[in-house]
Amino acid sequence: MSILDPMLAMMAWSGLITAILVMTRVPVVIKQWGNLQFAKHSDELRPKMSEKFRYVTDNYNHIFEQPTLFYAVLIYIHLVDTVSQTNIWLAWAYVSLRVIHSAIQLTVNNVSWRAACFANSSLILLSMISMEIFAALSV
Repeated sequence: MSILDPMLAMMAWSGLITAILVMTRVPVVIKQWGNLQFAKHSDELRPKMSEKFRYVTDNYNHIFEQPTLFYAVLIYIHLVDTVSQTNIWLAWAYVSLRVIHSAIQLTVNNVSWRAACFANSSLILLSMISMEIFAALSV
């Protein structure tokens, strides 16, 4: 198993969230066509969207925030060849928690559950970063 497999899974999930965003935004844009100048900023378009569609927008933003650091960490692990079974499992755990976070946000949007997923995925990412720092310092 490669350390890049979880990264590919996260990229695929991000692509799916992007597709969902486009599918939810296009009807609003079509409905407002010719009158879109009010939406110079995406936050001005959001009030025209249903609450469910706003969850999609929020999740899209979340998927492109912290996971960018995840990608960098995995690429680093791959390039310096410090791949271990531990960091592969941690990477899969991170991806799993981010998918669960998205599923929660796109359905019931229970903030407590989302926060738990976010906190745990953040701890996993910090653990992976710490492992790489300690490995680099011990050389």
